[in-house]
Amino acid sequence: MAMCPGIIMGVDLGELALKHTIPLDSLSGKIIAIDSYNILYQFLASIRQEDGTPLADFKGNITAHLSGLFYRSVRLLENGMRPVFVFDGPPNRLKYKTQQQRSEIKKKAEVLWKEALAQERYTDAKKFAQATSRLTPEMVAESKKLLDAMGLPVVQAKSDAEAQAAMMVQKGLAYATASQDFDSMLFGSPILVRNLSITGRRKVPRQDRYIMVEPEEINLQETLTNLGITREKLIFIGLLIGTDFNDGVKRVGPKTALKIVKEKEISSLDDIVNYVKVKYDYQFEVDAQEVVDIFLDPPYAEFPKLVWKDADHEAIKKILVDEHDFSAERIDTTLENLKKITKEKSAQSHLDKWF
Repeated sequence: MAMCPGIIMGVDLGELALKHTIPLDSLSGKIIAIDSYNILYQFLASIRQEDGTPLADFKGNITAHLSGLFYRSVRLLENGMRPVFVFDGPPNRLKYKTQQQRSEIKKKAEVLWKEALAQERYTDAKKFAQATSRLTPEMVAESKKLLDAMGLPVVQAKSDAEAQAAMMVQKGLAYATASQDFDSMLFGSPILVRNLSITGRRKVPRQDRYIMVEPEEINLQETLTNLGITREKLIFIGLLIGTDFNDGVKRVGPKTALKIVKEKEISSLDDIVNYVKVKYDYQFEVDAQEVVDIFLDPPYAEFPKLVWKDADHEAIKKILVDEHDFSAERIDTTLENLKKITKEKSAQSHLDKWF
C-alpha cells in the first residue's frame, strides 16, 4: 500500500510490469475495485499548500482526503466508471516491522519539513511534508460516510485491501484493481490499473514544466508471459526485493531478482532460500513460506452485493459544506454537472442498446 512520496511501499515491480497507457473513458461501464488507503494517502500527500501545509477547514481539521475523494470520484463517474472502494482490515502481524519503519520515516520527514520552513526552502518543505501524511481512523470513517452519501459501494476487507480487490477481479465481480502499488499482481489480480487518482496535467517536481499523466493498465498474464515466469516466481521476485511482509535482499533489485528466479537450478522456494544464503550470505528474517502463502492464499471477506445509488446531494453538502467549510457553490456546480453527464450517458446507453 503506497502512502506518500519518499516512502517506499509494497513491492517494486515497476521495471518488470508490462504497462499500457489507456484513455480514462476506456474504462467506461467497468467496475473498478479501488485500494482506498492507497488513494487516500495520495490525496493527503499531494493536496497541500506551497509550504507543505495540508488542506484544512477553518477549525484546522485536515480535509485533503475528502476533497480528493469527492472530486476524483466525480471524475471517474463522469467517465462512466463504476468505482467500488475497498478498505483495509487488520494488518497481518508480519507488517508490524514495516509499519514501524514507516513511522520512523514520517518522524524524520517532519523534522526536515520544519527545518526547510525555517530556512524558507518551500520547495523542499513541500516535498518533506508529503512524507509526513497520516491517515487516522476518523479520516477513514468520514471517507466512508462521504462515499455512502455519493451512493458508492464500500467493501471492508478482512485484511489487505489489495488482496480483497484481487479476489473480486478473479471472481469476475470487478474488471480491475486500482492502485499505485504492484502488490495486486502478487495477490493474483488479472488486471491492475494505475494513475486513476493522478490522471491529468501534473507539474514535474523541481521543474518549471508540466506533463500529462494517463492511466496505465497492466495485464498479469501478459506480464508473466513476457517475463517467461509463473505467478509463483513473480512472488519469489517480490520476496527477493522486499514486500510489506519482509525485507528484501540487499543489492538485489527487480532485474537481478528476475535473473535469479529464471536460473535453471531455481524451481522452488527452498532453492531461493539456499541461493541467497550462499550467494549473498543472507537469511530471511521471517518465514519465507508464510510470506508466499499470504500472496497465494490471502484472507478475504465474503463478497457483498455491490449497489450504486443516486448521490444524496444534501448529505454530501452536510459533510463537505456544513462540517468542513467547502464552497457550497462549487459543490452544487459539481453535483449538477455530474447529474447532467450521468443522465446523458444513461440516455446514450439506452440508445446504443436500441440499435
